[in-house]
Amino acid sequence: MSSVRLSHWASALCRWLILAFAVIAPCGPAAAADLVIGRASEQSSMDPLFSRTGNNSMTAQHIFDRLVATDADNQIHPALAASWRTLDPTTWEIKLRPGVKFHDGSDFTAEDVVFSVRRARNVPNSPAPFTGAVGAVAEMTIVDPLTLRIRTPSPTPQLIEDLGIVFIVSHKAAANATSDDFNSGKATIGTGPYKFVEWSPGQRVVLARNDAYWGPRPEFDKVTFKFISKDASRVAALLAGDVHLIDQVAPSDVKEIAKSGKANVFSIASTRLVYVALDSNRDASPFVTDAKGQPMTANPLKDARVRVALSKLINRRLLVERLLEGSGEAAGQMVPEGVGGFDPSLKPPEQDVEGAKKLLVEAGYPGGFGLTLHSSNDRLPKDAAVAQAIGQMWARGGIKLNGVVALPYSVYATAATKREYSAFIFSFGTTTPNSAIALNNVLATYDAAAGMGAFNRARYSNPAFDAALKRALTEFDSAKRNASLQEAGRIAFNAAAIVPLYWQVLHWAARKGIGYVPSRDESTLAANARIAR
Repeated sequence: MSSVRLSHWASALCRWLILAFAVIAPCGPAAAADLVIGRASEQSSMDPLFSRTGNNSMTAQHIFDRLVATDADNQIHPALAASWRTLDPTTWEIKLRPGVKFHDGSDFTAEDVVFSVRRARNVPNSPAPFTGAVGAVAEMTIVDPLTLRIRTPSPTPQLIEDLGIVFIVSHKAAANATSDDFNSGKATIGTGPYKFVEWSPGQRVVLARNDAYWGPRPEFDKVTFKFISKDASRVAALLAGDVHLIDQVAPSDVKEIAKSGKANVFSIASTRLVYVALDSNRDASPFVTDAKGQPMTANPLKDARVRVALSKLINRRLLVERLLEGSGEAAGQMVPEGVGGFDPSLKPPEQDVEGAKKLLVEAGYPGGFGLTLHSSNDRLPKDAAVAQAIGQMWARGGIKLNGVVALPYSVYATAATKREYSAFIFSFGTTTPNSAIALNNVLATYDAAAGMGAFNRARYSNPAFDAALKRALTEFDSAKRNASLQEAGRIAFNAAAIVPLYWQVLHWAARKGIGYVPSRDESTLAANARIAR
């Protein structure tokens, strides 16, 4: 066989292997390895500090780094911060990793960290700001290009964990940058494993390997995210070989994928709590009516007895076992067992229709009242179906259900942050070793300047809860800190500050030839994928 024919034969064989494995697998030393990921949700911005929601974060993690990284069990490890220590209870010294370069070739220094922390305080129109993560920072001093000192107004044992979620952007590239500058790629300059190439909204994001990355060499030359919101469409794309990996596999699709012989399913129990938020702050709430459908000037959701009644009307086990097909765990508090702050006394409430009706009578609503429940329809597995089921449970308990409205997450999250709803389903994933950051963001009295209650969209406020949380946030002794977190949890959840539903069990699926290691923080990352060899 001539060398020319041999070359053609080798090329044909390479193309056959590409199709057979649905991955551009190495076929000779110069061949590229590309990964196509079918994702359920799209980021709302390429600005990594615009929103700390999961859909934005998982895109940002490919392009930008943070001071610390978390492993599959939410334990923190050095990243851009090589080490840290407390010089006294309110002063931290952080040593930065040397030799790190931004994608444009400029050096990463302490100046970039200071700029990023300051910028995180005030990104315009953010639906989920980072203010809670940087609220404890009172003063930052650059000692040298790789040393930073941070002063806090009071002892803050969680400082590194809090700052650890803030993405570090380039001062040079991001100074005065607008959202459009990030979305176009002009300011999207990070230190992460991949470089920004293209974002076509509603379609795809394309990234290229950063060969100068300071960490482990990225597995793939090119990573493409295709945004496919419908569960069935993602599964079809996977089985057809159009994508190599998909996330948010619906529980009902797990068996189908496993039986196909074309893909494997990878699962993990997460720390994401799915809950119902209830407007407990305003005297008049926009989607609360009397039993006849007329607006009310007195908001029943301000009464803890009413909130507890709504919680008692929900059959959590039915939601998990039937709708989610076992892909969840009924919840009665913020974090599951194994995470600091978990309190064994806070059991998942059992459905108690008669008990709920008695509480409504005690609160002065024997005939119930009207309520509309809002939800996303593309953020969480079966989120719209869960909302419909809860609405039916409330209706059977005497609540006049004025409607269940499910919207795309990009629209829904913005409206929820603007407090346009009265009762709405949301979630929070705890990515730290204890519940402090979750309680701080979701339930602390809203105070933008102090970085408290950043995700407290229902504006729950309780001085006793705030006091217990403050004790936890200033306590270096882990046992005492967890005891205060438990106390704060009892105060909030015994009053149904939010109505906990369940913690998710999450599923990913990948074509044969691709392995995937899921983590409890739920991110869909190219770094967690591997070509099977």
